[in-house]
Amino acid sequence: MGPVLMLGLIVTLHLVTFAPLSYGYDPLDPTGNITIKWDIIQGDVGNYVAKVSLFNYQLFRHMEPPGWRLSWTWEGDEVIWNMVGAEATLQGNCSRFKGNLPHSCEKKPVIVDLLPGTPYNMQVANCCKGGVLSSMIQDPSKYGATFHMSVGVDSTSKTETKSPYSIPANFTIELPGYTCGPPLEVPPSRFTSDSGRRWTQAIGTWNVTCIYSQIRASLTPKCCVSLSAFYNTTIVPCPICSCHCQGLPGASCTNSSKLPPLLQLPHDATEQALPLVSCTQHMCPIKVHWHVKQSYREYWRVKITITNFNFARNYSRWSLVMQHPNLRSLTEVFSFNYKPLDQHGPINDTGMFWGIQFYNDMLLQSGEGGNVQTEILLNKDAGMFTFREGWAFPRKISFDGDECVMPSPEDYPRLPNGANTTSSFRFTLLIIPCLLILMFIL
Repeated sequence: MGPVLMLGLIVTLHLVTFAPLSYGYDPLDPTGNITIKWDIIQGDVGNYVAKVSLFNYQLFRHMEPPGWRLSWTWEGDEVIWNMVGAEATLQGNCSRFKGNLPHSCEKKPVIVDLLPGTPYNMQVANCCKGGVLSSMIQDPSKYGATFHMSVGVDSTSKTETKSPYSIPANFTIELPGYTCGPPLEVPPSRFTSDSGRRWTQAIGTWNVTCIYSQIRASLTPKCCVSLSAFYNTTIVPCPICSCHCQGLPGASCTNSSKLPPLLQLPHDATEQALPLVSCTQHMCPIKVHWHVKQSYREYWRVKITITNFNFARNYSRWSLVMQHPNLRSLTEVFSFNYKPLDQHGPINDTGMFWGIQFYNDMLLQSGEGGNVQTEILLNKDAGMFTFREGWAFPRKISFDGDECVMPSPEDYPRLPNGANTTSSFRFTLLIIPCLLILMFIL
């Protein structure tokens, strides 16, 4: 018994030690990232014009307001003389300059996107979305943002740059959960003009890759799942303390009856309101309910409901990713958009749902109207379909790219005639160790 215990301890320590390495990897979107592209399109030593672009190459994660806030650290004493398509939040100390002052003299500038409706003389192509970027699946035409800026080295500075074009370091986008790597030089970007008859290219191009990690975004989950079925009267709720526990430090909630007549939220557009969730057993801002509604001869119907328990936030352009073996035979979705995520070759068991624009793509704050729902119709795959042992329920659910807490499989609603089988199985598991002990004693 000693070697077995030692082996189990070694395996456990190995898993605990190396688990953090996988926090930034999502098997449903293994190549998903946000790429910052830094193109130098004209200039000379120390002075140049840069075209900076952000691309959201993630399948189902998007950027909500207040959006991205791009920041970096200059290598020397560079300044931004002017910008089009974005702006620096601070001008900084430009007292060493005379006459026309630079747009920003900050060592570590923070750049924000311009708002929709910005005057045309301040715009460039693909700008001015207020920092909001769509995911690749929801709206491929709005997954990128671009701005231009003129960069110069302070003529009074004696700092020598390491290269003809000073590329900054320590990039961040100031979004929870994202970590950016160093800039890497790549082949120069090419640009087309005159209806594709002429091509030009950048003097130099650098890419910065930013990866999302759910554990970095929040130490606690943000959503949970409840289950029910027409063949069982039991409604399996979200696990207790899925996201927080009432009464513990850092956990706060309120009841709708105790809400003030007017909630005071941040006036600064760059700030997001702190969560104000309803007091529940699960303490999650989002709950997803999967209900097996009806069974036909060749099809079965499921109702999906997403409920917002956050009094201080609307979720715009929300998305829901589900994993279930029968999604490959999904026949109809009644009030959501849907697209399968084919990430594992012939296996098609994962799909993405999101709202219909101007109809239910906005999940309103907690209260009346604070939910969206749909029904889906699935074909019963021969040789696979069953209502037994919880097969009809999803394996994994993610809301806005964050995995939700699922109930334990032991608690899934079961068929009425499966109760005795389950009880017998559990009894067998309990009696076998006792019999083994008796055998050793005798």
